[in-house]
Amino acid sequence: MYVPHYNAMDDPGRIGALVAAVGSATLITTGPDGYLAATLLPVIWDDDRLIFHMARANQHWKTLSDDLPALAVVTGPEAYISPSWYAAKAEHGRVVPTWNYSAVHFTGRLRIHHEPEWLLDAVTRLVDRHERPRRAPWAVDDAPEAYVAKQVRAIVGIEFAIERVEGKAKLSQNRSAADRDGVIAGLRAESEPRAHQVADAMSEETGAAL
Repeated sequence: MYVPHYNAMDDPGRIGALVAAVGSATLITTGPDGYLAATLLPVIWDDDRLIFHMARANQHWKTLSDDLPALAVVTGPEAYISPSWYAAKAEHGRVVPTWNYSAVHFTGRLRIHHEPEWLLDAVTRLVDRHERPRRAPWAVDDAPEAYVAKQVRAIVGIEFAIERVEGKAKLSQNRSAADRDGVIAGLRAESEPRAHQVADAMSEETGAAL
């Protein structure tokens, strides 16, 4: 991933928070035919590994093998940035549009799991993570045991051994304070929720006005 120094997201806590907030990653691999395949999957980041599961009916998993190199991409909030929001537009006009976003790239190798115990543990951990904050959380044990066993047989587990983590937050850090304030104000005026999320991320990143 191309990461200019001012866009580098180096804080492990911040990277972890983004991955947890998004909750999914696009798993990208190269098949035996040389073509790429990609599937968006729910993800758990567990120390030095990512844990995924994929539908057995998805042909992607059949191109996977133990030790296969892979890329997992987590994409955070993103938005178009209009040059009309920059204070510099009125000063000299030398401005162009851009795109602000945050992302995390994981590089590593895979291990495929078919063991029912591994799969049940992976699914249970994923469910607990997303259900725990709810007022009436659902648990895997709420479903009949035979039904759960059948559902587990319909998935494949993917363990992703992490070799490298790269974080990037492109949030107008290379612009002046006045330009950043203008971008935040412009994003706040947009109707799309993701624009507001980018404005929030910019305020946190650069200390610009809320």
